[in-house]
Order: sequence, then C-alpha cells, then structure tokens
Amino acid sequence: MNSHITGIGGVFFRTSDPDKTRNWYQETFGLKMESWGCIFKWRDYENPSNPGSTTWGPFKNETDYFGSTNQAYMINYRVRDLELLLKELSEKGILPVKEMEIMDYGKFAWIEDCNGIRMELWEPVDSAFGI
Repeated sequence: MNSHITGIGGVFFRTSDPDKTRNWYQETFGLKMESWGCIFKWRDYENPSNPGSTTWGPFKNETDYFGSTNQAYMINYRVRDLELLLKELSEKGILPVKEMEIMDYGKFAWIEDCNGIRMELWEPVDSAFGI
C-alpha cells in the first residue's frame, strides 16, 4: 500500500489560555499570529514547485474538536486522495468519527488510532492560503 500521508498539516493542543499562549509565542519567537494560531509555509522537498503549509494552533481546554477531553493534542496529517483513503480505512474497520467536511482549503476527516487518539486527515488546497 502506498502512503497516503504526505506530511504534517497541523499541530493543535489544549491550553487554559489560548490568547496568552499565542502572545507568548509571538513575543518569544516572533511568530506571526492570527486569532487561531499561525501557519508555517514550506516547499515540498521532492518537488520544490509544490508549496505547502503546516498550521500551529492552541485551543481552549474545553474544546470538543479533539474528541475526548483526555486528549491534550491532535495532529493533522496532510493526505493524498482523502476519499480513497477513507474507503481503504473502512475496509480495515476504521471508520470516521464524524462526516467528512469540504471547505475552501480542503477536505477533512477524523479518525481514531489504535489508542483512541483522534487525528485529522486533510487533503489540502494550498492555493487557498495564498501559497
């Protein structure tokens, strides 16, 4: 089976004060922050003409976006052909924990790994980020 995962699309974590956290990272490391976090832009190693991005974002502790409140973080994986991947996963008994969503910047789905840790699968439209 070829890997559908092409990289890390985002790293998200819970914190008691997302604003304070964003401000600290901006002041300490000079990251350009938005209200939701920041984007790191990069180019594909094997094909430098392909731009990409990785999102970094703190969430409130109360978020249900990650699923279980015991889960402190969620990783977003960039994938090729999300619909085919979901079909292959379902054949292995791995079903999405909620319906796939289609947005201007890509298709999203959520599954849990063998430890019950929710992950986000993202088939990106990088041009939506101006890259």
